[in-house]
Amino acid sequence: MKQFYENYSGELKLSALLREISWTNNMLILSKTKSLEEKEFYLKLCIKEQYSSRELERQLDSGYFERSMISTKKLSPTVRQIRPELAEVFRDTYIFDFLNLPNTYSEKDLRLALIKNFKKFVLEFGKDFTFVSEEYKVQVGNNDYFIDLLFYHRGLQCLVAFELKIEDFKPEFIGKLNFYLEALDRDVKKKHENPSVGIILCKSKDDEVVEYALSRNLSPALVSEYKTKLIDKKILKNKLHELYLISSRKD
Repeated sequence: MKQFYENYSGELKLSALLREISWTNNMLILSKTKSLEEKEFYLKLCIKEQYSSRELERQLDSGYFERSMISTKKLSPTVRQIRPELAEVFRDTYIFDFLNLPNTYSEKDLRLALIKNFKKFVLEFGKDFTFVSEEYKVQVGNNDYFIDLLFYHRGLQCLVAFELKIEDFKPEFIGKLNFYLEALDRDVKKKHENPSVGIILCKSKDDEVVEYALSRNLSPALVSEYKTKLIDKKILKNKLHELYLISSRKD
């Protein structure tokens, strides 16, 4: 009986959400998802981001739900306490299947390709991001430094600096990012804005190395990896299922 009421309550909640999006988007979600949790996730996401049917279909096909659920959301313990909302905005893995990059490419090639496909780039990260500049110059002492990509996030009310790497994550990347964040907060950030956030986007990362590198870090810095091809949804679903099993054993 308890399970019946839980399911009934969940269906009522979904019914209310269904009325807030278009019929086409309703059909996409109902046909491409299975669990109530997954359906509710996409309904809320669609309402928040105001997706067109094409945008929604892209998120469904890229396994946005699974990627969000299995994200380890690495943050240093200090930052996790001060700004827990960062874990809800950023993910571990981003899909840039729209770049059409050659087998060998440079960081400049990656940056230019992201700018060229700006709309799809923002769709992957979230529509609260507003583009400020590429190769944004900050001056410290007598030297000029350039941040690969600089955005402003309306929800977080802060600048977001992206450092692009075409290699595996290395601990020394954190020092450079912290330097940029300090420069932004001292010389660019407005008084009413929150401290700037930094994202290192690398080709791949070792989660244990990332955890060690961030464990004593006081700046709101995160490390994510990007993929230039869609990840097989079966792999994502299997990983999510494994996490559910681990969680149920702990309970």
